[in-house]
Amino acid sequence: QLQLVESGGGLVQPGGSLRLSCAASGFTLDRSAIGWFRQAPGKEREGISCISSSGGSINYAASVKERFTMSRDNAKNAVYLQMNSLESEDTAAYYCAARRRSCSRFEDEYDYWGQGTQVTVSS
Repeated sequence: QLQLVESGGGLVQPGGSLRLSCAASGFTLDRSAIGWFRQAPGKEREGISCISSSGGSINYAASVKERFTMSRDNAKNAVYLQMNSLESEDTAAYYCAARRRSCSRFEDEYDYWGQGTQVTVSS
């Protein structure tokens, strides 16, 4: 069964950090671009970052640039999102998604999705 599983979410205070992981089972990620998306309550899901299959190209939304860093370890079949200087506006369910082509900002162009992990930023 092809599956993506996110982990690493939780409750953190403003200014804190979290590291999200996205692990694949049933397929290898090394030929897929991976995107991170998030959905806050009452809002549409938005793409926040994407990394190419080689890791040589990474894109960030303006809302997270300079605070979030995406990386991948193809040997471990995993992708990571390091989130620093977290703000209350970052509270959302975070999803990773795989696409067997280059990065896309359109969520309907992704082939596989994880179930999401909740990130709550609150004092």
